Amino acid sequence: MVSERETTTRERAASGATASSRARTRLDQPRPPRRRLLPEWDPESFGRLSERVARFLGTGRFIVWMTVVIIVWVVWNVSAPSSLRFDEYPFIFLTLMLSLQASYAAPLILLAQNRQDDRDRVNLEQDRKQNERSIADTEYLTREIAALRIGLGEVATRDWIRSELQDVLKELEERRDGHRPEGGVFPADRSAGRDVHDR
Repeated sequence: MVSERETTTRERAASGATASSRARTRLDQPRPPRRRLLPEWDPESFGRLSERVARFLGTGRFIVWMTVVIIVWVVWNVSAPSSLRFDEYPFIFLTLMLSLQASYAAPLILLAQNRQDDRDRVNLEQDRKQNERSIADTEYLTREIAALRIGLGEVATRDWIRSELQDVLKELEERRDGHRPEGGVFPADRSAGRDVHDR
């Protein structure tokens, strides 16, 4: 009978043998690029090219040049000598060329529209965040103005202080002349109804 210790030692040796036979990959170095069958291209530059083509296809200049080419094509293949004609009356080659142009133009236009949609989405997101910040700032300023109004409601105004000082001065003059005032010397000793109207 084989002990457990010998079994684990054999398993370790076997696993070590397979591990050493495998090619080791280094983690401190980037992997070498794989070879691809298809050519690689920069999606950003391809997108810019598609936008330029789509922008040109949407201009009047393109329509004018396309019309001129078609008219010259048809006139040449109708009025030129038979030996110089390259596309007879059903104009199959012209139809093929127009179909080819349309088959390339449609995806380029769609790609340009997708890029524009992505830009619009980013702009809308930035506008939404800016609006949220503006709303938060407006709410903060509104709260601050409300707090200032509440605080100003409790502040004594210049006219109220002047009237209180005049009342105290009058009472002091009456006391000096020998008259006793009805209330106390200070305005707080008098009736509470006066403070409401002075403010």
